[in-house]
Amino acid sequence: MVDARGLSCPEPVVLAKKALEGKPESEEVIVDCRPAVENVSRFARANGYTVTVKEDGMETHLYLKKV
Repeated sequence: MVDARGLSCPEPVVLAKKALEGKPESEEVIVDCRPAVENVSRFARANGYTVTVKEDGMETHLYLKKV
C-alpha cells in the first residue's frame, strides 16, 4: 500500500511508480487531492493497470490491478 496523503504532485506518482517497479498484480494508493487521483490513475493505466477509485471521506483509495 502506498500512502500518499498530504503529498502534492508529482510525489504520489513517483511513489506509485516505485511500488509498481516489481510489476505486482495489484497495489493500493491512498491520496487526498483530486490532481493526484487523476495523475496516478493516468500513470497506472499507461502501465497496464486498471484503476478502481473509491472515495472515503477526505481521502481516495485507488485500487490498481494488472491487466
